[in-house]
Amino acid sequence: MLGLKKLVYASVIGFAALSASAIQADECNVLTATGNSEYPPYLWRANDGTKALLGANRLIFDELARRMKVEIQLQDVGSWARAQDMLKTGRIDLMAGAFYTVPRIQYMDYVYPAFLDTTSVVWTKSGATVDYSQRDDLKKYSGVTVINNSFGQEFDEYAKKELELSYVASLKQAFMMVNRGRAEYALYEKNPGLAYAELLGVAAELNVLEPAISSEGLYLTVSHLSKCNTGKLRGQLAKTVQEMIADGFMAKALQQGLKDWAAFPHK
Repeated sequence: MLGLKKLVYASVIGFAALSASAIQADECNVLTATGNSEYPPYLWRANDGTKALLGANRLIFDELARRMKVEIQLQDVGSWARAQDMLKTGRIDLMAGAFYTVPRIQYMDYVYPAFLDTTSVVWTKSGATVDYSQRDDLKKYSGVTVINNSFGQEFDEYAKKELELSYVASLKQAFMMVNRGRAEYALYEKNPGLAYAELLGVAAELNVLEPAISSEGLYLTVSHLSKCNTGKLRGQLAKTVQEMIADGFMAKALQQGLKDWAAFPHK
């Protein structure tokens, strides 16, 4: 009798585990994703009231979904800080583009290799006298950047210790502070910054200083708290990303993102 009870108990446990696996497999045919929606040509908001996200990263995620035979819902959840919080709390499965930092690996898994690269630069008001040829030169000036934005682990640590930085919710606010003289420089990625300066109509009023402060890879990441975060999923993502890099899709997506942004109605 005892043996029969054990057998029944084991069968119940086994059935429950299989049911849970089946439910998870079914749920994970649909993945949610988000990213920095002020990040052209990689990602930006449509202006038709749909809250759709456009850009190179949108093309990349659509192709990932097609090749992996899953649905990926790319969502605009608001600011870059909120997007990161949504991933941190498991309300979103995937992040469409993040630099590698130690704080972020506490709540997201990185999929290797990076799918694109980007450089971050110093932005100043045209005509401003900011003497800059290396990062230490920034110590004597007041700067601004976007909340929770990263420039790579090494520069983030340097900036925290050495630079006088204010943090604002959006790139628009950062550029306006520089343009109005409330900050002497801004730190942000070059391509997205150039694209957004055009959108705001301030491209002629801002300068990009060289050299770049950092050059970092953009990674696809998976929330630690996503119910879909398994070794199998991460392996599939890594394999597909590598294939898309090898066959030139990533480079083509970036070029298409640049073209789409140039044609986008900015007003």
